Amino acid sequence: MGDNQVTGGKIAPNLRTLNDFKNRMTGGGARPNLFECEINFPGAAASDADKTILSEKTRFLVKAASLPGSTINVIDIPFRGRNLKIAGDRTFDPWTITIINDTDFKIRTAFEKWMNYMNKHEDNSGELDPVNYQKNMKVYQLGKAGVDKNMVSNDKMQVFKTYEFYGTFPTAVSAIDLSYDSADTIEEFTVDLQVQWWDTLDTSGNSVLGSGNQEKFDAASVTADY
Repeated sequence: MGDNQVTGGKIAPNLRTLNDFKNRMTGGGARPNLFECEINFPGAAASDADKTILSEKTRFLVKAASLPGSTINVIDIPFRGRNLKIAGDRTFDPWTITIINDTDFKIRTAFEKWMNYMNKHEDNSGELDPVNYQKNMKVYQLGKAGVDKNMVSNDKMQVFKTYEFYGTFPTAVSAIDLSYDSADTIEEFTVDLQVQWWDTLDTSGNSVLGSGNQEKFDAASVTADY
């Protein structure tokens, strides 16, 4: 469509059609149910062999997560009955994930051991060095796998956007309610992970926000082989 028209001194928007809307909806829109999480555990929470198992299981059993918000606090400076607002300090909210609980309890047990490593149940001792108990996590926004003209599916899913969370550690593992009244359901629980900061990465693994010394990843390595 052309530029907006000036009518009677006012700018009138042009007629917008359904085709105009469709043409601007790149890829048909991102879908909230197409995602995958990469959860990493410290050595105190899992052996090397179990880390491999947990990495694979969490890619499937993390059923809910979020792409992070961005918050900068405001400093109000009073001036003659008004407040001048200037940018304050940035804060990072906890990242919460919801996990489907299967019968080996490996994921829940790993988070329980991780928290016990930081602060033991029976006394007030625990690991002091953050390097030893903080790990990086990622969440990938995926797209549907494509098909060719013969309707043959591509076995690789697109990665539209990646967020990496730095220096995370769990501070809450939710209870799992048990009841005779619960039927036709599978247990789940949530984990709250504290975050030092996060960055968003392009498909080559480079920092979009220029955070500096960030780890790179190969986008092809996170495509799902379902």
